[in-house]
Amino acid sequence: MTVKISQRITGFKVVDEALERSAASTTPDKASKSSVVEMHESLQRPETLIGITYKIKSPLFEHALYVTVNDIVLNAGTPHEQRRPFEIFINSKNMDHFQWIVALTRIMSAVFRKGGGCTFLVEELKAVFDPRGGYLKKGGVYMPSIVAEIGVVLERHLIAIGMLEGQALDETQRQYLAEKRAAYEASLGAVTLEPGDGFPAGAQLCGKCNTQAVVQMDGCATCLNCGHSKCG
Repeated sequence: MTVKISQRITGFKVVDEALERSAASTTPDKASKSSVVEMHESLQRPETLIGITYKIKSPLFEHALYVTVNDIVLNAGTPHEQRRPFEIFINSKNMDHFQWIVALTRIMSAVFRKGGGCTFLVEELKAVFDPRGGYLKKGGVYMPSIVAEIGVVLERHLIAIGMLEGQALDETQRQYLAEKRAAYEASLGAVTLEPGDGFPAGAQLCGKCNTQAVVQMDGCATCLNCGHSKCG
């Protein structure tokens, strides 16, 4: 394209096109994002943190375990505000396993402060099995080990602060399973149990949700807790 210059040239300069494009593409929104604080290992611990304590009562321990997860709030009061786990502590009157508990919490806290993804800890902990065997909790939920239950607690916490998505059943699914459970118990002449008190006697362990809630219904093994069925 030819441009006709109708006035006298009084000066000139060389323009760096790449630099001009970069400057033009920098918007106030992008500039603000450059100041967003992310979790990293050099981040200083504030004087106070937000914490939640969870109680674990296992037949493997005489005394309960108390798991405390403290969170740090990054970019408070901005559109980029987020809550992230910063440290974890486990306390109990039982000191028999003090060494591995301290080691576990220090490693987990270091992973939290490192930044990036820490949700993988949930599956790693839940996959730990006790060679002596696991135990059933109230409601028929099977725990393969005390470490696995710590993983379940961490999962609950990460869901609560928005780092993981929960997999709760919707209202329609819950109603369907409640009706199926009532029908099954009525067919056996069993007393209907209150929610959380367990599932019908003789129920088997579900391979999907680790709950002792699988019964034979309509010729198919069906889990009364999560709805999983081998028949689809």
